[in-house]
Amino acid sequence: MLELYGTRFTSRMLLGTAGYASPDILRQAVEASGAEIVTVSLRRESARARTGQGFWALIEQLGRRVLPNTAGCHTAKEPIATAQMARELFGTNWIKLEVIANDDTLQPDLFGLVEAAGVLCAEGFAVLPYTTEDMSAAERLIAAGCEVLMPWGSPIGSARGLANRSALQTLRAYFPDTPLIVDAGIGAPSHAAEAMEMGYDGVLLNTAVAKAGDPVKMAEGFASAIKAGRLAYEAGMIEPRDMASPSTPLAGTPFFKIDHAS
Repeated sequence: MLELYGTRFTSRMLLGTAGYASPDILRQAVEASGAEIVTVSLRRESARARTGQGFWALIEQLGRRVLPNTAGCHTAKEPIATAQMARELFGTNWIKLEVIANDDTLQPDLFGLVEAAGVLCAEGFAVLPYTTEDMSAAERLIAAGCEVLMPWGSPIGSARGLANRSALQTLRAYFPDTPLIVDAGIGAPSHAAEAMEMGYDGVLLNTAVAKAGDPVKMAEGFASAIKAGRLAYEAGMIEPRDMASPSTPLAGTPFFKIDHAS
C-alpha cells in the first residue's frame, strides 16, 4: 500500500488530467486506471472558468483526491502564490510543486524548487516536488520538509522512459525510506513496470494515457504494469548473469543408456 503524508492508497498510479479528447474519456480512463490521485493544473483550469468548474464537478463525482500542480511557474515566487490559491480553491494542502528552468526540456529549476519547497512546507503544505535525479537537490528537498520526491524519468511528454536508469537506482538506494514516484517521460507500460521493479513507490503519468489511441485501454494497461512491477520487486527478482544457468541441475541427474543391439 502506498502511503503519502500519512494517507494510504491502494493504487500506486497517479494520473494527470490534461489533453483528453472529452470529459467522458477522462472519466473512463480514471476509472480504468484505478488511480486514487489525479493532478490538475490550477493555471489551466482557472484560466477557463467553465472548464474548471466542470472538471471539479467530475472529480467530485469520481471521489478522487485532487493534487493541484504549479505547472508553468518559472520562479520560486510563482508556485508559492499558485499553491496558496489552490488551497483555497480545492480545499487541500497537497501540492505538486513544479518550477521550470527550461521551456524546451521542461527540466526543473532545482534552485527555485528548493526555495519554494522550504516556504510551502513551513506554511503547512504537503509538497510533492517534481525534481531530477540530482542527489544534492533531493537531500535539500527532504531537509526543507518534503516527505515525497518525484524525480523525472525523462522530459515531460517525451515518452522516452527511464533515461538515466543508474541515477534513479542510486536515488532509490540512497533514500530507502522516502516515497519516490517517477514523474514524467513514461511512454509505455513497460517503462512503468521497470520503475516499479527498481523499487519505486509509484508512477505519475498523463500524456501516455491521454494521447493514446484508446486512453481507457491504455490506462488499464498501465495499472496492470505498475501492479506487476511492484509484485516483482516485492518477490525479489533474480540477478542477471553473463552465462547460462540451467534450471534443472545436471548433478545427480540419472542418464539412461539405450542398447540398440538388443
